[in-house]
Amino acid sequence: MVGWSGSRVDWWNCDAGSEVSGEGVPPDFVAGHAFLGPAHRMSAERQPDHPTTRPPDRAKRLGVIGSFVWDVIHGRDPRNAPVEEWGGVTYSLSALDAALTNDWQVVPLVKVGADLAPRAREFLRGMRRAAPDAEPIVVPQQNNRVEIRYVSDERRSEVLSGGVPPWHWLGLKPLLRDLDALYINLLSGFELDLEVAQLIRQHFRGPIYCDLHSLLLAIQPGGLRTPRPLENPEGWLRCFDLIQVNEDEMSLIAPDPLALAATAMNCGVASLVVTLGARGVVYVNAPGFNAIDDLKRRGDAAFMSGPVQTALVPAVLARVKGAEQDPTGCGDVFGATLFSRLVCGDTFSIALHSAVKAAARNVEFRGASGLAHHLRGELIPS
Repeated sequence: MVGWSGSRVDWWNCDAGSEVSGEGVPPDFVAGHAFLGPAHRMSAERQPDHPTTRPPDRAKRLGVIGSFVWDVIHGRDPRNAPVEEWGGVTYSLSALDAALTNDWQVVPLVKVGADLAPRAREFLRGMRRAAPDAEPIVVPQQNNRVEIRYVSDERRSEVLSGGVPPWHWLGLKPLLRDLDALYINLLSGFELDLEVAQLIRQHFRGPIYCDLHSLLLAIQPGGLRTPRPLENPEGWLRCFDLIQVNEDEMSLIAPDPLALAATAMNCGVASLVVTLGARGVVYVNAPGFNAIDDLKRRGDAAFMSGPVQTALVPAVLARVKGAEQDPTGCGDVFGATLFSRLVCGDTFSIALHSAVKAAARNVEFRGASGLAHHLRGELIPS
C-alpha cells in the first residue's frame, strides 16, 4: 500500500505496483462533492467547432502539436564525439507511428524553419501512419536547435537557438476541425501561450494529452534553459484531459505530489502522470477514469463517485547497459505511446504498461531516425 506522510504521498518509498484507494487517504483527496466539485463535469463553455459525427469509412485523425528540433548531443556517445540528429517531436511522432492502429492517421501541426524543411518532409514521408496531407508548416525563421550536454543518464543541460514562432489561434483553429484527438508536447515551451491553450480547450471536443515539458523552462540570454515555476498552473491544467510531467517539473508546479494531484483533479484533469526516470512512473487518475471513452461520462454522478486511483509502476529494464543506453526522448516516447494506446481503445492499465515498455526500448536505440521500426520490433531499413 502506498504510504501517506502528512500532506504528502510517499510514492518514492512505496512498493512498485501498489495502488491507493479511499482507505487511509486524506479525506480531501477522496472523490466527493467537496473535493472535485463542478470542475470535473463537462465544461459548459466548451463548444466544439467540428462535426460531432465521423463518417465510418474515414480514418481517425490524431493531431500533434510540438516542435522539430535539431539536436547536437555531447556526452552520449562512448567516443565522446558530438552527435547531430533529429530530436524534439520526432521521438513522439516515431512512437505514434509505432503504436497507433491502422485506422488512425497522424496529422502533424508542427512548424519547421525553412533551413530544415526538406529534412522534416523526408522524416514525415518515412512514417506509416502519417496522414496523406501530412506536411510540416514551413516558416522563414531558422529552425530550433538544441545543444545537449549529459551530466548523467537523467541530468543534462540544454542551450536553445533558432526562432520558430508560436501558434496564434487564427492560424491553428481551422487545422483542428477534422481531428479526433490531440497530442501536445511543449518541447520548446513556446508552441502555445495560455490563451491559445484555453481556446483549444473551448473549441476542441476530442481528448487532449499534454506533456508540459519545456513550459517549465526559462531561456537565458545565451539560450541556456533553466527551471522556472509555472505561472497560473490552474489555468494550464484546465486545458487538458491528460497531463504528463517529470519529477523536476512537478516540483515547479506544486510544493509536493499530493498538492499537484489535488489541484489537477480539481481542475478537471482525468489523468496525471509523473515520470521518475529509472524508477518508473506514478499516475493519479480521477474517479471513474479507466479508458478514453470515460471522458464522455464526466458529467455523470456515477463517474464522479469513488476514490481516485494511483500507483507507482516500475520501469522496464533495458536490454543494454552503460554507455550503450540512450535516454534521449524516453519521456516523449512514453507519452505518445500511452496516448496512442488509449485512443486505440486500450484500458489505462494496459496502455500504461505498453508505454513503459516502449520507453525501455527507446533506451536501446540511438536517435529518432528509424526509431518507429525499432519500437515495432522490426529490422531498420538501410
